[in-house]
Formats: sequence, C-alpha cells, structure tokens
Amino acid sequence: MDFPRRILCIIGPTAAGKTDLSLEIARSLDCEVVSVDSRQVYRHLDIGTDKVSETIRKEIPHHLIDFCDPDRVFSAADFVEAA
Repeated sequence: MDFPRRILCIIGPTAAGKTDLSLEIARSLDCEVVSVDSRQVYRHLDIGTDKVSETIRKEIPHHLIDFCDPDRVFSAADFVEAA
C-alpha cells in the first residue's frame, strides 16, 4: 500500500527552538531537513545565520543550505525552482 508523502513545516520567530526541534524530529523519523531560511542558502555566512554545523549536516541531510555564493541574488522564485 502506498502512503502519501507528508511534509512537516516548523515555523516560528527567531530563537524559538525551531532548529533543535527539527533535528529531534529528523532523528526520530529518519528524515531530512529542507531549510527555508532566506539567508542560509548563502555560503560563508555561518555565524550570522546560525547554521547547523557540518557535523550535524553529515548526520542529518539538510537541503538548501550553503547553496549559492553571497554575491548572487537568490529570489523566492529561485527557491521554488530549487526546492
């Protein structure tokens, strides 16, 4: 029997614990994380965007993080295409 794929969205204000919750869920459900943070798509902006570490990204696959260089404009339309 085929079950529909579901997408869980975690939203909230800055510093509300979204990242920690996403990691907890990803570990328990053995799933991956797709970031929709408009700044985490850019490489080299790790501290200013509070990206998860490389170690965690090796443990739990993350998508649309470190995706493009900071000198490139990455629009909402670009995000839709990449996602």
